[in-house]
Amino acid sequence: MNRIDKTFATLRSAGRVGLIPYVTAGDPTPEATVPLLHALVAAGADVVELGVPFSDPMADGPVIQRASERALAQGVSLSDVLEMVAEFRSKDAATPVVLMGYANPIEAMGAAVFTARAQEAGIDGVIVIDYPPEEAGEFVALADARGLAPIFLLSPTTPEARIVAVSRRASRHGRGHRQARRDPQACSIACRRRLWHPRRGQRTGDRRAC
Repeated sequence: MNRIDKTFATLRSAGRVGLIPYVTAGDPTPEATVPLLHALVAAGADVVELGVPFSDPMADGPVIQRASERALAQGVSLSDVLEMVAEFRSKDAATPVVLMGYANPIEAMGAAVFTARAQEAGIDGVIVIDYPPEEAGEFVALADARGLAPIFLLSPTTPEARIVAVSRRASRHGRGHRQARRDPQACSIACRRRLWHPRRGQRTGDRRAC
């Protein structure tokens, strides 16, 4: 069980919802990122989501687009983001960290190198917005081998068949994977309910919510 699973198990047992704030690495400055992560945890964050700056964040709105622009203007790279997480881990070994970004920086580094370095830095999960589940088999295998949870996005309007397909890509971590492999349709129904009712202790948009 990794840190993400432990956190959600604790939240479920306490009847709580999770607070998962997002910040872009390197914004407003690279030096501010690690202290900001610690401040988020001190303020009650259960999981922190750290954005990797990218020049063409096509799935993000103007706020995150501008944050990426400011970080890139200061030379922040994927390697820098991994180093920031490693520095954060030197003082916080418990809070799950999820990276969120795009495929280009990972492909430039090499998926195998990235997953190895992500594990070493202490990352728990990765959202790669433009890795479609149907085409992410190689990346999922590399991430699973390193104990990383690859996370895909669902929405309340995601078709039933696609929820089932995404469920089949579920991480080997946690009950979502086991349920998806036993009964993808049941997992689809569970995902649908939780997407419509995020207060039941699951993160809307998390493919591992089922």
